[in-house]
Amino acid sequence: MRPLLLSLPLLTLGGCALLLPSPDPNQAWISLKQQEGQAIEASRVDNKDLTDPRYFQVPPGQHELEVRLEFDVDGHDIGKGSSTYRRTCLLKLSYDDFAAGQRYQLEAGGIGFRPWARLYDERNQEVAKARESRCGDV
Repeated sequence: MRPLLLSLPLLTLGGCALLLPSPDPNQAWISLKQQEGQAIEASRVDNKDLTDPRYFQVPPGQHELEVRLEFDVDGHDIGKGSSTYRRTCLLKLSYDDFAAGQRYQLEAGGIGFRPWARLYDERNQEVAKARESRCGDV
């Protein structure tokens, strides 16, 4: 019983690490939508590394976002009898009109070997598409 009581504070702290900070109303907040069979991380903003890969938060205006995407390529896209392949790519997305207090969502995925990402505004309208930066050992 005693070890359980001693470990309870540590378990509680671990749960707090999963919570995202509150969005700054003076900046734009960009959340990442993760889909099944993939992992997506915020990597850089305007060529500067981020400390938290779970989201982007940027001041109003023009910014270039970089995301790291891992996705599964089905075996049928590779060749007969092939197994699923895990592909990792960096994608860059430029958008000129980030607005303070607005929430955006970045969705990403893969079609065969090709990665894709799109940025949506609060009305769920597409406002930007990413371009593939590089794939492989990234």
